[in-house]
Amino acid sequence: MSKVIAVAGGTGLVGAMTVEEVRLAGASPVVVSRSHGVDLTTGDGLAAALDGVDAVIDASNVTTMSGPASIAFFEAATSHLLAAGAAAGVRHHVALSIVGCDVVDLPYYLGKRRQEELVAAGPVPWSVLRATQFHEFAGQLVERSPRPFAMAPRMRTQPIAAREVAAALVATALGDPAGLLPDLGGPRPEPMDQMVRRVVRTRGPRRLVVPIPMAGRVGRQVKAGGLLPGRGATMGVETFDEWLARV
Repeated sequence: MSKVIAVAGGTGLVGAMTVEEVRLAGASPVVVSRSHGVDLTTGDGLAAALDGVDAVIDASNVTTMSGPASIAFFEAATSHLLAAGAAAGVRHHVALSIVGCDVVDLPYYLGKRRQEELVAAGPVPWSVLRATQFHEFAGQLVERSPRPFAMAPRMRTQPIAAREVAAALVATALGDPAGLLPDLGGPRPEPMDQMVRRVVRTRGPRRLVVPIPMAGRVGRQVKAGGLLPGRGATMGVETFDEWLARV
């Protein structure tokens, strides 16, 4: 009998890819999202969704630049997932996190720190996979910027294709719980502002790219390599330019 893997946030960018990778691996996916009758922030529908599930992959996300909002979301979602998972007999909880969330004080990252704390202290055997920014993030920055601008933070990252992250999440879920895994990063470092310029140049419509310096404590943390994968990291294969040419 194939394993059953629930994917929280299974309709989002990496979540939808993860659902597809679950199928490709010969396992059975369960999509956990509001559109499928489950609210992670309240726990409504979770018990039914996790009935008979072997492993949970948490790829849930919230779009916010507020630290308190990020913490509130991940605290609620993670607590409900862990409690429902324990009650359902889930044997492996896999959380997708972000490289640098433990050392860079970006507001969103504060929520990911809280998520990691809860998973590590929780009742379900666990693995946490920290990945660098996705290649897709540069395009998201363009889409979220007010026209005719494209806001481009000056930060050095080592981006990876979201599909490679999805495949790694599924491989992790099919294995044994392993705690905090080695970082997962892309094949080479890239300046985010240059990635945004390449997206604008390749995809259009025309936007005025506005480089945004990262100042203060966060700027120093990023400049010190806080967003780059650490020693012993696993590296992806597809470069940003290869990805941009493919999508």
